[in-house]
Amino acid sequence: MAEHRRGANLPSIGGFNRTVVLDAVRRSPDGLSRVELASRTGLSAQTVSNVTRFLIEAGMIAESGTIVSGRGKPRTILRLEAGSRYAVGVHVDPAVVTYVLLDLAGTVIASTTTSTPSADDPSEVVRTIASAVDRLVTEAQVDVDAVLGVGIASPGPIDVDAGVVLDPPFLPRWRDVPLRDALADATGYPVLLEKDVTAAVVGEMFLAGESSARNFAFVYFGTGFGVGLVVDHEPVRGVGSNAGDAGHIMVDQGALAGTPDGAGTRGEVGAAVAPDRLVRIAQSRGLSLGGDPADVAAVDRAWDALAAAIDADDPVAVGLATEAGSVMGNAVVLIVNLLDIDRVVFGGPFWSRIASAALPAARQAIVDSPLLVPKHPVAVEESGRGADVAAVGAACLVLDAALSPRASALLIRR
Repeated sequence: MAEHRRGANLPSIGGFNRTVVLDAVRRSPDGLSRVELASRTGLSAQTVSNVTRFLIEAGMIAESGTIVSGRGKPRTILRLEAGSRYAVGVHVDPAVVTYVLLDLAGTVIASTTTSTPSADDPSEVVRTIASAVDRLVTEAQVDVDAVLGVGIASPGPIDVDAGVVLDPPFLPRWRDVPLRDALADATGYPVLLEKDVTAAVVGEMFLAGESSARNFAFVYFGTGFGVGLVVDHEPVRGVGSNAGDAGHIMVDQGALAGTPDGAGTRGEVGAAVAPDRLVRIAQSRGLSLGGDPADVAAVDRAWDALAAAIDADDPVAVGLATEAGSVMGNAVVLIVNLLDIDRVVFGGPFWSRIASAALPAARQAIVDSPLLVPKHPVAVEESGRGADVAAVGAACLVLDAALSPRASALLIRR
């Protein structure tokens, strides 16, 4: 059985107890009775009764049928009212900005994309994103008062305290963009800013429900290569909330070495599997993908062509994806050894399009590595969130902040 947060019975922490109960109901798709809630959360029957009454009146949970379990009065089942609240997720990528609308259960209700605006004019960035967010909510026919907020997943580095996108290497004109507060002013919603790889790992953890792993690594393959970490059910953010840059890990590049760019046998994993480099390698091997590898939008389109070639069992495309998966797997072995974790999840906008060939290769590179130290099995999986994993994760930041119990809420503040 999955671990559940323990509550407390002090009247001063009613808000914490509400999130404890709501989190337990959310993680149980079949619903829970009040007796089961008391058992799982450690709250008294009276506290559970009071909290569930509040959540029912707020429309966040509902009574849904009864069950008979032995003697006594049938138990009423409580289930999440997924359509009672929503969250918006925004992923800023060098090629496109992706927007998703999630309900309380984390289901994607609507999604859209816009071209990434130049940050030469920060006000244009805010106008573009704010307009897209408003249009997404309006066209989904969702009450704006039911939207809890907006989460933004951005390439790092970021200043999470100030809400500023600093100077992402793949967005050269995005420097010191005060995205969080400006977007909050423009939309009227609370806004959270997070690094893309951290947003992805939060989404993976939040949506896993009762199957959520206690410790795992999320390998994020987008325009850059990063690794998000969850340790003891908490995402690792680092001092400046910019943890996750793993692109400088040195690896044996295998068949990707000796390519037209003159790469040697060993190199940094981020550079070795950079999408624009892989497009160049594909072209040098006679696979026509079209587009200019120097253009981020063209690389994204070329990646669609690569995915189609993999689906058609083109040997060059399959071979290239396999080689890239092996290189990433070799890099991840170091992280598995360092943290002694037993689960690795691969995902991201570029990963999802090569996963059918890259995942088996990555799995083999990890579990069969002669450098692997842990003796326990290591599960190597693909994220079920698809190419929009960072946008979904950004929305989950909002849901997680609103719905997941935090021990820090119990601290007495003067």
